[in-house]
This record gives sequence, C-alpha cells and structure tokens, in this order.
Amino acid sequence: MAHTLYRAHLWLHTALGTPLAGDTLFGQCCWTAREQLGEPELQRLLSGYTDSYPWLVVSDGFPTGFLPKPTLPQIFESVPSSDAKKDNPEMRKANKAKRWIPVEAVGKALRIMLMEAKSDEEAYIKKPVEAVQPHNTLNRLTGTTGVDEFAPHTQRQIFLAQNQRIDIYLVLDGSRMSIGTLQCLLAAIGMQGYGRDASIGLGKFSVEAIEPYCFATAVSSGKTTAFWTLAPCAPQGLGFDADNSYWRVITRFGRHGNTNALAASPFKNPVLLAGTGALFAADKPVNSLFIGQGLGGNGQLSLSQSATVQQGYAPVINLNTEYV
Repeated sequence: MAHTLYRAHLWLHTALGTPLAGDTLFGQCCWTAREQLGEPELQRLLSGYTDSYPWLVVSDGFPTGFLPKPTLPQIFESVPSSDAKKDNPEMRKANKAKRWIPVEAVGKALRIMLMEAKSDEEAYIKKPVEAVQPHNTLNRLTGTTGVDEFAPHTQRQIFLAQNQRIDIYLVLDGSRMSIGTLQCLLAAIGMQGYGRDASIGLGKFSVEAIEPYCFATAVSSGKTTAFWTLAPCAPQGLGFDADNSYWRVITRFGRHGNTNALAASPFKNPVLLAGTGALFAADKPVNSLFIGQGLGGNGQLSLSQSATVQQGYAPVINLNTEYV
C-alpha cells in the first residue's frame, strides 16, 4: 500500500513545554509504539527508515485551517503599485508578522497566497504567549532546595487559548500500520503529555478526528518542480536546485525521551535541518507526499542507544515553478 496523507485535529488542554515539532512528535510516536506494541513491532516499523522508506512522517502543529508561510525573500511579497518604487519599512514589518497561510489559499499563485497571509492574532483563538514558570527541586536528604541541581530555576512554557485546535499532517504507510492504530498512539501521547514536563501536566491534548486529506495545489500532471515543507527536514544530497530553493537552517540538539532520558548519556548528536516552511526546487518533475531522509542508526546519533533515528522527512505541498 502506498503512503497516504491524513490531517489530524487536536484539542490542546494545557500549556506546552516543547513546541509542536514534527520530528519531536515522531520520536514520541516511536516510544509509544514500543510501549504499547512491543520492541519487535517498533523494529518492524523502522525497517528501511534510513533508506527512504519511512512508516510515518509527521508535520509540525499549526493553528487549524492554516499552514506555515514559505521561507522566501521579501522580494516575493506583493506591494501596492504606489509603493513599488520605494522602501516601506512599516509594510515589511507588517508582512513579516503574517506567518500563516490559510489552507483555502493553497493552489493559488504564490504572490496571491502571500497576500492572504495572516498574523498570530488572526490564526489562533488567542495569540500564543511564552512565559517563564518557576520550579523548585527538593533535596530529599535535607527537605530543602540548595545549589547546583537543587537550585530554584525557571523554564519557558507556551500558553495557548483553552481548547485551541491544532492541525497536524501525517503521511502513513498503511501496509505497516492502520490509521486506527496511529490514532490510538496519538491519543495515548495526548493523555501522557507531549514534550518537556509532561510529567507535571504539560502537553496534554485529545484527538478530535483523523481524516484523509489532499491539498488543492496548482500543479498540472507531471509538472511538480517545487516542494513546500511542513516540518524540519534533511534535504542534503537529494539533488534539489539550490539556486532556486529557499530555507532557514536550524540545529536540533536532541535529547532522548522515556527511560533513556535518565541514562548516563541522554543527549543525541546535534543535527542540521532545514526549518519548516522551506521551498525546495527540483530540476525535474517529481510528485511526492514527503521529501527528506531518515537520519541516524548504527550509532550515528546516540552513544547510549545506537539504533536511534531522527525524522529528517517532511510532508510537503507540491508546487509548480511557474507559480513561484
């Protein structure tokens, strides 16, 4: 069975300790599969993962009905004809704050899509707020806080509106896992909590629905020559046209989850990725639901667990270069 694209609707119930990133959520899906289905089943799912054969590709989480604005130079931003010949800092600043493209705008010419971009205030029920939360760690021998690991500290949390709806996009190989099983895994993650500080109540959500999905793209048959990514990915060595591609480099300083978070070496090797919203041009027509590659295995990412892999794939929206 070929890979299929799905869209999942999540209800957020608490603040987040970790942004809803596709590669992080994929890792938690793997841990949950191991706990609920067993180690042999996880090994079966991950077979071929680093050979362009992923069982699952997960997008970042986006406010429902919106997608991340493509990473493009400001020259692509449309401006009124009256301002075409002069620099307009206020307009540039306003355009920069509009980070979200309505799903209904997908398939239109790129400049029109960018004109329809929305700000956080328009895309979310209430604009997300980042704030610091004080924490104390008690020394069980003295019953008090102290110095070093027992010193009081703060950590950042992301607060969204109560019951904020979030969309994630999933590319699933139905021959290795049913969509019903994947929904159960996501529901279990939502009950346990996603990301950092899940044990103290962060990252709780429920899964409202998962449905097959298809983007209404402006691509003629066989004409796909650019990909708009919905998660961080590793495009290195995949033959994209660098002169006509646009991306933002990010570094992932990964850390193991679950029981391995308490291991002597809980940190993974850092990985360079292209951030969400990248636009990669291909030198020949290609149609795909995802691009990128699986990273890791054979001790490349982790000293404590040599089989560790990293999602370097991303779900994509196919574009035609004549629209770029």
